[in-house]
Amino acid sequence: MAVFINEETRVVVQGLTGREGKFHALRNRDYGTKVVAGTRPGKGGEEVEGIPIFNTVVDAVKETGANTAMTFVPPAFAMDAVLEAGEAGCDLIVCITEGIPAKDEARMYDLLKRNTISQLLGPNCPGLISPGKSNVGIMPHEITKEGNVGVVSRSGTLTYQAVHELTRLDIGQSTCIGIGGDPVPGMSFIDVLEAFEKDEQTEAIVMIGEIGGSAEEEAAEYISKLVSKPVVSYIAGVTAPPGKKMGHAGAIVSGNMGTASAKIEALTNAGVNVVNNPTKIGQAIKELI
Repeated sequence: MAVFINEETRVVVQGLTGREGKFHALRNRDYGTKVVAGTRPGKGGEEVEGIPIFNTVVDAVKETGANTAMTFVPPAFAMDAVLEAGEAGCDLIVCITEGIPAKDEARMYDLLKRNTISQLLGPNCPGLISPGKSNVGIMPHEITKEGNVGVVSRSGTLTYQAVHELTRLDIGQSTCIGIGGDPVPGMSFIDVLEAFEKDEQTEAIVMIGEIGGSAEEEAAEYISKLVSKPVVSYIAGVTAPPGKKMGHAGAIVSGNMGTASAKIEALTNAGVNVVNNPTKIGQAIKELI
């Protein structure tokens, strides 16, 4: 089955005419993803290598049946683009854009929740891939393998590391999801864990967290109560000094809040197998399944 995207997913790319949007949209299409439309105000009626361009997402959805939006729009305009996709009725919005102001992220999240049915992945995320079915984002499909392990991560590069460690041991993945590390993410660990728990294809889960915030502790509580499948986790930032921002906007430790040790303790108490090095993820999953 996989979660959130599959063979039937139909993608409209906001910003398809830009360099990054075009590059990744065509890679996704070459993988087999149904990239059915792009948008760029004022460019309606044009096309990019056979993909029709529309002025609005509403037009794209109406004409092509797109149900998922992938957003490659500059930070100043990304909030409006995401809200436009939500108002057009897209089930899932994958916002790749980084550098969106936190106040815009908060407003965007609130308006989507109150006024639309859309789920938001990101912003500042690598997207997601259901190997063998669909790729919506910037994840390198070459390192993936179709199978039964779900992967969710706040870090894009550590998502790739986890997937590589699994694939090299011939362990395939159901869906690999990068939720992003910004202060106001759309989809949370709990949202993804719930989907993996319900998914018949997913037999085990890899969860990669990092310092900052309380998302991992909240996920640990959810796992202890509602997740029956085995979970392996890695937490990045063990040696990060308090009060120093480390990479992601959300990865900052204040006092005893958001430390790697606190997250590791919470996950361990919830029955999660927490490894101390990302290169050990694959072997840990292999031993569990």
